[in-house]
Order: sequence, then structure tokens, then C-alpha cells
Amino acid sequence: VLDKDLRIRIILPPDLQLKKAKLHCGWELKHLLRGYEAIVKQRLQQSADLSGFILELKTVLEVGLKSRPECCSIPPPQYYAQIISEMETLGWDKMVHIDMEFQTLKLKAEDSSGRQHMLTVRLKAKHPAEAPECSADLPVPLSVTWTPQSTLEQLYSQFLLVLEYLTEFWDVLDEIDEKTWILEPENPSRSDTMRRIAIGNNLSIKVEVDPRHPKMLPECCLLGAEHAVTPLRNKLNANMHLWNPDSSVLHNLRDVLEIEFPSPATHEKSGFSVECGICYSYRLESAIPDQVCNDPRCGQPFHQACLYEWLRALPTCRQSFSVIFGECPYCSKVTRLHLNTYSQYISAPDCCTQQSLS
Repeated sequence: VLDKDLRIRIILPPDLQLKKAKLHCGWELKHLLRGYEAIVKQRLQQSADLSGFILELKTVLEVGLKSRPECCSIPPPQYYAQIISEMETLGWDKMVHIDMEFQTLKLKAEDSSGRQHMLTVRLKAKHPAEAPECSADLPVPLSVTWTPQSTLEQLYSQFLLVLEYLTEFWDVLDEIDEKTWILEPENPSRSDTMRRIAIGNNLSIKVEVDPRHPKMLPECCLLGAEHAVTPLRNKLNANMHLWNPDSSVLHNLRDVLEIEFPSPATHEKSGFSVECGICYSYRLESAIPDQVCNDPRCGQPFHQACLYEWLRALPTCRQSFSVIFGECPYCSKVTRLHLNTYSQYISAPDCCTQQSLS
């Protein structure tokens, strides 16, 4: 059928009635007939003889092949032999998964700090003449060099070099994750470069670590009410020259901000996971309460979306450019919400301090 050899075995009953025949297909033919079973059964019931049924079956298969062009590009046996040979050289112990078509492989690897990583390799039909598509949970794009003479072992070696290059970056974040309370992201992946670290009640710092220079001063954004943020912002500006690239990022943050971060060993996370004062939940989809009333006697946190809807509904609400003015739902003090910055806090147009050192 369309230059493809397909095998089928037809078993007739003792009375030789075609409509009671049983069909046994090879795996390739069975794959082609998927979704056409009812039509084949109908043709079997209505065909006058075996020759007529074969012609009907051929017509069905031609339609199936034309509608499924991928079925025409099944790799030759040499392709599978090549993959098996390359995996034997690489080592089957490194394989986590391979699909039935031998086109998607998942390989595991370990960096020098013992962290487990996964490399997904999607091979092309003309492997190794065509470069495969590779993906992994990394904070930088995965770029590999491939030639028609390349092998999976060489590809895997390049991946190990990338892991080694990023080991220091992951060491930095692992220390932060282990010794502080992380508010965001909830379940960080190996590609995440941001951490929002709890400092106190409704007070935190968001740091963005550069994967290429993980020990340098990261971008920092202090988040909280202005009366709590101002002293820390002043310390950050005054002490940033003390940053020591030979020391850990967490140790530097402690020295520059002159604080001790609450840790899992000394504090419960529930003390920092304060519910929104409007919707009474902590997480609203992926957002957490990141707006704080600036009055020191209140300090109630809110989701930005919740506070926006609340202020907009007030008869006394007014807006000037991207700033909405209204009353705090708890203390009724005048407060404002900046709409142009996602993490901007109430009554604190300059509370975010972002410092970077290239």
C-alpha cells in the first residue's frame, strides 16, 4: 500500500464465511488501522469474497496513510540499531525513560553536589544526521554542539559541563532554601532564579540571583510597609560596598542588612503566611498577599487584586494616573495602590530598592 509492505493474517471459520473471519495484524498495520476498526468490520461483513475485502482494506489503508503522514516516516531498522548502540556506550543506568518509537529519551545526571537532574532528548528521524532537541530544568538556555558524527555520549558530556557550570548557582539557592523561609515561589524548580525571603511579619526581600555570577550582589527588592522598609533600604544603600563575592549570598545579605533571617529551626512559617484581609486566603491563584497597609498600627496584608477591587468599589475612591487612593479595609486610614508595579506596596512609591552589580 503506497510502497509500504504490510502483513495481515486472515483466519476463516470451517464454513469459510468471510464475515466470521478473524484478522491478525502486524504492529505497523495495527497502528495504521487505529480508528478505522468499525469501517474494516463493515467491509468484512459486506465483501462478497476475500479478494474484494483485500481491495476494500487497501483503500482504507491508503486513506489512513494519507491522513497520517507521520506513519510514512517510520525510521529504518538502522535507526534503532544506532540508538541501542549509543545507549550501550553511554550506559543504560543513565536512562530513565524511552518511548515506544525510540524518539524521546529521558536521561538522569548528577552534579558535583549530588543534585539529580533530567535531560530530555527528542531525536529526529534522520539521527544522527539531524541535531536532536534537548531540554532540561535550567536557569539558562541549554545550548549544545552537534554534528552528524555526534553521539548521545558526547551530548551527555556537554550536559554534565553545563551542570558543573551552574553548581555554584544552585549551591547559593540551596543554602537560602535551607536556612530561611521562602514565601515565593512555593515550589521552586532548578530554573527559578528568584527567591522572596521572609524577614518579619509582612516584611520580606525579593532577590534575583544571576546564574552566571551567583556570588555577586543580586537584584534586591524590599517589600513591606514604608516604616519597616525604610531602615532596611538605608542599610542596603549604606553597606552595599561591604559585599564580599568570596562569601555566601545569605551571609552577605545578613551583613549588609544587619539582620538575622528567620529560619525553619527557630520560627514557624505560619507566622509569615498571613491571610489576605479581604478574601481571607493566603494564595490567590499564584499570588500571595503583597500589599500592606502603611499605618504602623495596622499593617494588614492584602492581595493586590483584592485591594484593587476594594478601593475601586469605594464611593470616595479617586485615581491619579496609575495610583488609586482610598481607605484601608481594616483601619480606614487613607492608603494608595500603585498599579504600574506588580510588587509595589501601599503608600510606598519608593519602597522597592533594586541594586545590581555586574
